[in-house]
Amino acid sequence: MKVIIGADLVPTISNYDLFNQADVNALIGEELLNLFKEADYRIFNLEAPLSDIKTPIKKFGPNLIAPISTINGIKALGVDFFTLANNHILDQGEQGLESTMNVLRKNGIAFAGAGSNLSDASKSYVVEIDGKKIGIYCCAEHEFSIATLTSAGANPFNPLESLDHIQDLKAQTDHVIVLYHGGKEHYRYPSPHLQKVCRKCIEKGADLVVCQHTHCIGCEEKYLNGTIVYGQGNFLFDYTESEYWQTGLLISLNSNFEITYIPIVKKNNTVRLAEDSISNEILKQFKMRSEEILDDRVIKEKYSEFSRKMIVNYLLTFSGKRRSIILRAIKKLFGYRLINKYFNRKYSKDDLLAIQNYVECETHRELVVEGLKCLKN
Repeated sequence: MKVIIGADLVPTISNYDLFNQADVNALIGEELLNLFKEADYRIFNLEAPLSDIKTPIKKFGPNLIAPISTINGIKALGVDFFTLANNHILDQGEQGLESTMNVLRKNGIAFAGAGSNLSDASKSYVVEIDGKKIGIYCCAEHEFSIATLTSAGANPFNPLESLDHIQDLKAQTDHVIVLYHGGKEHYRYPSPHLQKVCRKCIEKGADLVVCQHTHCIGCEEKYLNGTIVYGQGNFLFDYTESEYWQTGLLISLNSNFEITYIPIVKKNNTVRLAEDSISNEILKQFKMRSEEILDDRVIKEKYSEFSRKMIVNYLLTFSGKRRSIILRAIKKLFGYRLINKYFNRKYSKDDLLAIQNYVECETHRELVVEGLKCLKN
């Protein structure tokens, strides 16, 4: 058995023609194409709805879309399964999701992690490969794409439901893969909370938990009898030239569910198998971070350091100053420390404690979120 798991696959305007013409040699190169052909099953994350009608929802962040015709290239790549549990699958509303599911069904590509309502979206997928039943559970953190009891969208990770789903899936299969769309973009380590979530997924029966969404290669943790991958980067997503988007990992599984990592590199609007020297460096850095997090203190320390930088962005938004040209210029020129001084003057300690309480407390947070939804409408 050979199963390949890739991360974000998103046709963009820069390579629509290559997808439309199914020019997979240009898209991924001969070496990667041969690797895909040798595999028994190929799994990816489709992070853009396939639709010819633009009906963008109101949200924070870009509204992605790819024309239906790009399915030609997707099919030619040999994709067998897509997770649709991500933060962009509802970018074009329910029609965009419905269009995507119809296109995939028509072309014989299986999917899970999204549906016409929460019950539909939460369904797992089971495939038999080489005499073994593989269960795939797909879920996403809460952003603007989540299904409800009565509306379409992605399957949210809900500890009151998702962990039971994983446990039930394990009882029906030989192996369980959890595709978890979450974590912080451009951060190569797990947060303390994400680590707890992924470890609990293993405890409930998952053999492999793959965290996608961060757009960068993270690290690996061996936990009990399972493996957690905290970020594998993109597969093919030409959106930015950020350093984080230049490399990615494919995950290869054999019959014993042993993992091999295959480094890939972005090449303009396409992707290629990494050359040996680059591949060795990618794996070296991946291994180094994986060894670092063997010490639980490192995860806490790294996350605290990261949060000190990121809190500036959040406070700018909370204060209504996110678009302030002056503050953005100060941040760019002098970094987050000078902006922190600004906020130390703007907010008293009691103000900051109140904000912390409103975000940290479940009851306050629920009320704030519901209130913001009401204001938005």
